Amino acid sequence: MNASPTVILAFDFGLKRIGCAIGNDLSKSARPLKIIRAEANDKRFAEIGELIVEWQPAKLVVGLPSHPDGTEHDMTRRCRRFANQLHGRFALDTILVDERYTSSVLNFKPGQADDAHAAALILQQYFDETLHN
Repeated sequence: MNASPTVILAFDFGLKRIGCAIGNDLSKSARPLKIIRAEANDKRFAEIGELIVEWQPAKLVVGLPSHPDGTEHDMTRRCRRFANQLHGRFALDTILVDERYTSSVLNFKPGQADDAHAAALILQQYFDETLHN
């Protein structure tokens, strides 16, 4: 009897947009899902709640930005808070993944980042890290 794959949702948190991606622990591959374009927390969490109802993830992954040397900055703290809010609202394991190099990997131009692809890259990084542990 095969166990069904564990679905994981990932988020690239931003003040104006949140990129969302999906993957599972069987294929260990991530794909962009959508971009939440809302600045009000109630609307953001309502849309995230809809994704959780639709996809039934077992866990959530949130990208954690920091300076290249690993020191924290304002967005690091905001992402930690967002992850804590996700965990508190939806009672799902929420894992932080270092996202320092995701934008450079995707060759984003300033102001033209595709947040859903960034979320997919964060989730793929999570899968890659868990493969080696």
